[in-house]
Amino acid sequence: MTNNQNSIQSDEANLEQRETAGLSQSQIIKRRFFRHKAAMISLVTLLLIILFVFSAGGIQLGTQDQPIRLPGWWQWTINDIPEIYDEGRPTLDLIPPFIDGTGMQIGPHPFGQDTIGKDYFALVMRGAQQSITVMFVIGLVAATIGTVLGAVSGFFGKWVDQAIMRFTDLIITVPSIIVGAVIGVQIGNLGVFFLAIFLGLFTWTGLARLVRAEFLSLREREFVDAARVAGADNRRIIFKHILPNAMGVVIVSVSLLMSSAILLETGLSFLGFGVLPPDVSLGLLISQNQDSFGIYPWLFWWPGLFIVTIALCINFIGDGLRDAFDPRQKRKITKKDREIAKAAKAKSVA
Repeated sequence: MTNNQNSIQSDEANLEQRETAGLSQSQIIKRRFFRHKAAMISLVTLLLIILFVFSAGGIQLGTQDQPIRLPGWWQWTINDIPEIYDEGRPTLDLIPPFIDGTGMQIGPHPFGQDTIGKDYFALVMRGAQQSITVMFVIGLVAATIGTVLGAVSGFFGKWVDQAIMRFTDLIITVPSIIVGAVIGVQIGNLGVFFLAIFLGLFTWTGLARLVRAEFLSLREREFVDAARVAGADNRRIIFKHILPNAMGVVIVSVSLLMSSAILLETGLSFLGFGVLPPDVSLGLLISQNQDSFGIYPWLFWWPGLFIVTIALCINFIGDGLRDAFDPRQKRKITKKDREIAKAAKAKSVA
């Protein structure tokens, strides 16, 4: 009985190898990622959020003094002040008519209105745009700097490693919230894009240390020696041979960095050092309406919902990408897979 169970487990272990036979590395990564249900649901949710907020609120580039605006499909903008309707309460109703009698409806102000009458749906859409922009720009800038510096430091070692790591330690000693506050005061009036770029220049340190540690381990592997014997130069060894094996660490760190970036922007805007009025962000909306929580609680519902949802989606997507890129990660064996393995074993015995 024990031998039979071991044989079935061996068939299960070889199941993924049989499924991926003849596939390229990129095809195997796609296959693993698409099978991660939480990552796929989060990816679809995030894409729908991005499409929704940018199509509804339109796209505004440039500064407040010289804006370049592409209008969206929503009737109000963040500068419009319509007449207050139903004391500013949300008009969105998703309850069927046989329960509350009013029926399902969107109304003129689905997210309600703020204390002066501005449409809160337009404000939240603009705030979500700002937060998403900050998240992706900071993630891109920090991922590029952190990965390159960490890879170079871990691969070459010696004085190169010491110089890069001491510079990294210098950046780490300064709290990010203080750096962000200083940058926000100086750069906040130039727009969220420049603010995100400068924040990205100071948020790469954790990623660089993780990549360095991974490279210190991987550079001693046999495949690196084989690449050197084959005549590969250092740049090719770093980016073609070692970095793909370290992508699991990079992706997880970048996903956490992006989710923390949206929280950093929220905190800075809440303190008044991030996005500055008359523009808005999700953190700034919460800050501006913190005194009205007891009277207008919906002014906190919608910004908080978007902040939490976007951060969770990024984390789940990063978890799925880590599993897809990690060659040591085994696919979870399902009940159907066990039945296939048992059937294959029974057929071979017969």
